[in-house]
Amino acid sequence: MIQFTRSYEFLFNRANQSEAKCMGKSNLSHLSSFSLRFFTKTAIETAAKFIDPTEEFTNLCSKGHIKEAFNRFKSDIWSDPTLFSYLIQSCTLKNSSACAKQLHSLIVTSGCSSNKFLCNHLLNMYSKLGQLQTTVALFGVMPRKNIMSCNILINSYVQSGDLESARKVFDEMTERNTATWNAMVAGLIQFEFNEEGLRLSSEMHQLGCFLDEFTLGSVLRGCAGLQGLHAGRQVHCYAVKCGFELNLVVGSSLAHMYMRSGSLEEGEEVIKSMPIRNVVAWNTLIAGKAQHGHSEGVLHQYILMKMAGLRPDKITFVSVISSCSELATLGQGQQIHAEVIKAGASMVVGVVSSLISMYSRCGCLEDSVKAFLECEDSDVVTWSAMIAAYGFHGKGEEAIKLFEQMERKEFEANDVTFLSLLYACSHCGLKEKGLEFIDLMVTKHGLKPRLEHYNCVVDLLGRSGCLDEAEALIRSIPLKTDTIIWKTLLSACKIHKNAEMAGRIAEEVLRLNPRDAASYVLLSNIHASAKRWRGVSEVRKAMRDRNVKKEPGVSWLEIKNQVHQFTMGDKSHPSSTEIDLYLEELTSEMKLRGYVPDISSVLHDMDNEDKESNLKHHSEKLAIAFGLMNTPAGVPIRVMKNLRVCSDCHVAIKYISEIKNREIIVRDASRFHHFRNGKCSCGDYW
Repeated sequence: MIQFTRSYEFLFNRANQSEAKCMGKSNLSHLSSFSLRFFTKTAIETAAKFIDPTEEFTNLCSKGHIKEAFNRFKSDIWSDPTLFSYLIQSCTLKNSSACAKQLHSLIVTSGCSSNKFLCNHLLNMYSKLGQLQTTVALFGVMPRKNIMSCNILINSYVQSGDLESARKVFDEMTERNTATWNAMVAGLIQFEFNEEGLRLSSEMHQLGCFLDEFTLGSVLRGCAGLQGLHAGRQVHCYAVKCGFELNLVVGSSLAHMYMRSGSLEEGEEVIKSMPIRNVVAWNTLIAGKAQHGHSEGVLHQYILMKMAGLRPDKITFVSVISSCSELATLGQGQQIHAEVIKAGASMVVGVVSSLISMYSRCGCLEDSVKAFLECEDSDVVTWSAMIAAYGFHGKGEEAIKLFEQMERKEFEANDVTFLSLLYACSHCGLKEKGLEFIDLMVTKHGLKPRLEHYNCVVDLLGRSGCLDEAEALIRSIPLKTDTIIWKTLLSACKIHKNAEMAGRIAEEVLRLNPRDAASYVLLSNIHASAKRWRGVSEVRKAMRDRNVKKEPGVSWLEIKNQVHQFTMGDKSHPSSTEIDLYLEELTSEMKLRGYVPDISSVLHDMDNEDKESNLKHHSEKLAIAFGLMNTPAGVPIRVMKNLRVCSDCHVAIKYISEIKNREIIVRDASRFHHFRNGKCSCGDYW
């Protein structure tokens, strides 16, 4: 077009010069005007010849103006039917079934329905629109098929989950290309038939077919699914040999494989060796750290990702928010939430579910409810997350009401939904309701309970005092038991002070895991409660002999975006002396209100004064004292603890909440406790 404009200027100037010579300079301006009109018209007509009609046609198609494109270029389409392919692609992008049928009818009318090129485009269009039956029907009447036709049909079957039919088409093909193998391998691995997918890729390699980056990506996902580190390393060697180790798809898949297979370090090395990292690569690293429990590392990588100039996406946010949830760092979580809103991801259901869990685990149930109510396109995951949040905070009745509302809206509950429900019932003493739900799960929804579901039922029965029934259930379930379910019953033995059964149950736990420190501690607690100091000594000796160490109690809280951590009797905190003095005064005031230290919680045989001092310096009390000293009146105090709150601390915090007129929220290893006005949300059913 630029070349044409210059030619036009040259002709215009020459015309002016000729007219001036012939008619005199006095008429030059008039003639110039005449020439301008003449040559402008000529220029427009000439320019029209320079515009490629195909380019204009494809532009209209790419913008979705299908009807206009067809009407304006009808004659061109009839003379060159391959132009129908652009209309078909446009229809696929618009995801319009009605438009698809109209186009197909036009192609049949034009007499081009036997054109292999157009038939493949139509086949691909119906496949992309998810119309499997139409795709199969069209494939059946196609007079001429090629490898691409079969590949499209295989992909269509895979998308619908019909792997058997996909494999039948694959096996019947006399000739295959890399795309054929890729479609079948990816389909098998997508539906977690990892071993078969890897076997097929091995056959592909043995037959001399080249494994490209897409094949390697699928194979590595299969290795990750099987946690097959050895096989994954072999694929890594092949990728290096073929020059794919720096490919973004292969590099990210390699890192994911290593991390899923338990080798975080090798996964990190792969990511670090990549010359360019895209969002997928960063997400792989961040998700890997999250899966390995390196929550602080997740937040660090998130900061580095933003410093590198990349914008986090919904997958990034899910991992980062989940890490804030694990760390219970509310301030950090709120900052990430603000970034989610800026990025326009606040309505993504996966992100919303993570926000619900994060706010719940940080002690802000109201914010969880708000995030849930603001979600416009909620799904079963979002509902289950909210039910779990209610259960975690001891709101069993609310959890049940939400489940009933979910059923009325015809969301299909899954095993996670029922696990959240059973958890809520077990923490509120709703025994009958819990037993109803486990029955409903099997009879109405056809779901098989996992060990986690049975664990909740054992907890329900045990807390209700039905210890024999709980033990009978464990011994009868059709699954291999683990230490967790036996420890649940052992904990119930402690609540109901059944030392005889506790000894028997502890043997079951230690048979499965002789180094389980929590079981020794629970058994020692039971002996101590009964003042059976000899039993305590025997347990402690067994721990020493087996080199088993009790996990120290750690409590922490966040003040002004800084996390303060405390352990029992720890003097390392800069405010240690002030905290001790504050606790002395607070304990005296508590005793005036009727507080009596529960010295039975102390596992050592020592005098009562030493036992009281021991209780006074439990980590949660140190954290609460520091919070009271460093926050304004009326502001809730949120404390997190790695172990269960002991009975003495539970009583003491109730007194503190009343004396200081503060809400104190404590998250222990089991649940949340909201202390207000001398009462706890768990109703002492802790």
